[in-house]
Amino acid sequence: MKLKKLSMLTVLALSQIASAIPVSAQSTVANAPQESDVSEVLEQSLTSQETGNEASISDQQGSQGEAVNNNSAGTDESAPLPNAATGTEPAEVTEPPAEVIDNNTDTTEPIPAASANELILHFNSTKMEQGGQVYNAPQPMQVKKGVSYVPIRALVDRVGYKVTYDKKTKETIITSGTNELRFKTDSSKYTVNGVSKSMKGTSFQTKNTFMVPLTAITQALNISYKVDNVGKLIIMDVSVKPVAKFSIQEKEIFAGQTTLTYVTEATSPSGLEIVNERWEGRQDIYAQAGEYTITYTVQDENGSWSDPYSQKITVLQPNLPPVAMFTTDKDEYRMGEFITITDQSTDDGQIVKHDWNNKAYAHFTPGPKTISLTVTDNKGLTATYEKTIIVTGETLYSADDFNKLLLPPGEKFSFDGSNVPALPKINYSYYDEPSTLIRSNSPETVNSEGIVYKETSVGDTRFMIHHVNNVGKNVKMYVVATNKNATKATITTENLGFAGPTGIATAAGKKSVYNYFESMQNGSKQSMLTLEPGESKLVMTELSKTRMKQGDVISLFSDMHSDYPIEYNVVMIDEKLDPLTVLGELPVLDRDGVHNRGTYPNSTRVIRYSEYVGDTAQRLALGDNQDDPNLAGMDPMLGVEASNTGNFGVLYKMTFDNVAANTLISFNPRGGKYSGYAMVNGNITAIYSAGQVSAPNEQAVLYRTGDYSQKVEILMTAAPGSNLPVNLLFTPLPEKKE
Repeated sequence: MKLKKLSMLTVLALSQIASAIPVSAQSTVANAPQESDVSEVLEQSLTSQETGNEASISDQQGSQGEAVNNNSAGTDESAPLPNAATGTEPAEVTEPPAEVIDNNTDTTEPIPAASANELILHFNSTKMEQGGQVYNAPQPMQVKKGVSYVPIRALVDRVGYKVTYDKKTKETIITSGTNELRFKTDSSKYTVNGVSKSMKGTSFQTKNTFMVPLTAITQALNISYKVDNVGKLIIMDVSVKPVAKFSIQEKEIFAGQTTLTYVTEATSPSGLEIVNERWEGRQDIYAQAGEYTITYTVQDENGSWSDPYSQKITVLQPNLPPVAMFTTDKDEYRMGEFITITDQSTDDGQIVKHDWNNKAYAHFTPGPKTISLTVTDNKGLTATYEKTIIVTGETLYSADDFNKLLLPPGEKFSFDGSNVPALPKINYSYYDEPSTLIRSNSPETVNSEGIVYKETSVGDTRFMIHHVNNVGKNVKMYVVATNKNATKATITTENLGFAGPTGIATAAGKKSVYNYFESMQNGSKQSMLTLEPGESKLVMTELSKTRMKQGDVISLFSDMHSDYPIEYNVVMIDEKLDPLTVLGELPVLDRDGVHNRGTYPNSTRVIRYSEYVGDTAQRLALGDNQDDPNLAGMDPMLGVEASNTGNFGVLYKMTFDNVAANTLISFNPRGGKYSGYAMVNGNITAIYSAGQVSAPNEQAVLYRTGDYSQKVEILMTAAPGSNLPVNLLFTPLPEKKE
């Protein structure tokens, strides 16, 4: 009886395979020898690998064989999959593997030798032979309604793929590398890489064995075969080629310079050892620029060669080092005389770094002064140039006079700041323009996901957002705008400056102010969006373009306008979450007790001073809560009053109608280090170009008037991460010399 069942498996396997052979390959079976109990007939013209004889095989149960329709073009059950790696099988697949039969067991005929790459099915037998071993399938092949079914594991085990079971979807899964077949019980459909395909029959369970149409597996897994009618065998080619692959670590390759690092990634889906390899076109260093093709092939321990794997590379002309060069307008200078240095360095690519040594706008001690410049290009090559100038013993300007007269705007110099509080104050008056400030800065360091600010605003609204990620994972920040009105609302963005993410808070604050002023100059951030009643959208999307890693800081300024009240939620959440989906689940975070948050009306402060200024040293204080009072507002999340310490987020519009000729306007921090920008007469000027200005003994040059008195307009806003208060100093210039 066991032999009878084994015969069924082989007979029906052969019948199923025959269904894939086109009609043109069939021939008559009128003269074919017949077994006494033939019920499933294979008719085919054998290929050049086959014996050339027709075959007839029998199903000893007498079942009607699967009908073969070779005219079913366009109804292919599945697309062939490439070979893939084997894997272990989980407990959910309950059918046992095929039983291994001792080769010393008596058989009615000699067992032919079979390599590991061949699976031999015997006519009229359920035995499967591979690599010198004979296996018993857990269940015989069955025929239902003309369709041959095979135990899924018995065949797939021999092919060498991975079988698992998905409890959630109740699907049996065959995995072939990155490819995947999914079967369900009592279904005539299955999926190949997520694409639904039709089978010729319906899968089913019998005695804890999952049965599927044979062709669903052979076609999808691209199993080829040949028929030996003399030996009454079906020989399936289950060889799995090794896979050759390699990568080159270097992104750019320069002729004669770059040594290539080849990383081989060859694998055997069957787990066999890779024992040999061949390269074509490989070189460690390519002498000439051009296009090259590199081909890699590997062989496994069974002797199977992979398909060739090729990559094309582009070898570039050799990177030349940069040329460092600069000139000075003279070779000899007096002490305190301005030195004009012109950088003339060049490179065939891009110079990314300048390192100066002993570069100065002037020297104040006599003797030879050697100036050097080292430049680095984007490929890491460097070059250095140096020049020696002579400083004579003659003095043109002292250091203090030189700094006041000639140091360029954006540069800083040291002085005795202890005298500043004694300088006369400019007694200015001001008025505030109606623009609501939403200052989101507490908690500055955010320790958990949630809403850091929630407010409803209408009309002109300015945002100042400054936060640090301390959540412990990558996050993103968003501003969600929601229209809770019964009519459509419009939001217009006028100006916007964003910086970050970065690990340096002062750098983010400084750059955000620069970008904010730049958007005022060029209008590049102007935009408009509409919100339907009840609709939510993201605004200020620059905020969320880049994820924030642990410790990263972002900083943002924006001027917006809405025609109806809009609810704004500023949130920090996991980088993978959708803010519009999770907003309703987020908690409102508490402030940190150190930094400031609040909603402040009238946040544009207009200062106009019409009296004569600059003929004597004077100062104007900002952010001191005396001459420049803090804005008063509310913390809307707690419903308590708030005071805008330092007036961060306030935009100062200052106009001095009558600044004396030959006046230096400079910036002197009084509360600590400061790093930012101001806009003077429409030009953006750094407060200090190379970093921070320290309190109280440094000042940064903002502007100088010329030989005539003039009007000077200054826009300022305190840079996040810096310290207030600050003073603007108006100082008469020393006498000019020739």
